[in-house]
Amino acid sequence: MKARNVLVLPGWEGSGTKHWQTLWEQRHGYRRVQQHDWLRPLRGDWVARLEDVVLSCDEPAVLVAHSLGCILVAAWAAHSRNTQRVKAALLVAPGDVERLEVREQLPSWSPIELRALPFASVLLASRNDPYCDFERARLFAHAWNAQFMDYGDCGHINAESGLASWPEGHVLLQDLMKD
Repeated sequence: MKARNVLVLPGWEGSGTKHWQTLWEQRHGYRRVQQHDWLRPLRGDWVARLEDVVLSCDEPAVLVAHSLGCILVAAWAAHSRNTQRVKAALLVAPGDVERLEVREQLPSWSPIELRALPFASVLLASRNDPYCDFERARLFAHAWNAQFMDYGDCGHINAESGLASWPEGHVLLQDLMKD
């Protein structure tokens, strides 16, 4: 699989320089789906951008989503006619945009799409994620028909979690790329 067809989907405010997504892009040549506004994301705009980038791939894409990026995958898959152009998705630490404090800041993201994803997917959740309760993440995995993985107490599974380039996560991605 060509590195340019591994699409990195950061969450709200993007992924900083020490985030594993950014490190994977630098190390492996994966392609970040650049959104027009990382601070005030609109679901329709983000979905349209993902559609454009998926269509630009010359082979089925693999999606690597974090936080709001996971919610984006579900929203895109529920409405796109091009889901067959995605081979698999690694969904890490979905952000719960239906929580009251987040819903007010990101009103276009509710409700969260809860339809089964038409491609293989693995969802990793942390038991102490400040942006999504563990059981809520399990509900998302079930609704999306994603394999659920308990990642223990690892916060939001981001740069603050001390993962650096997160080699364990990359092994999971490589497994998805093979299937």
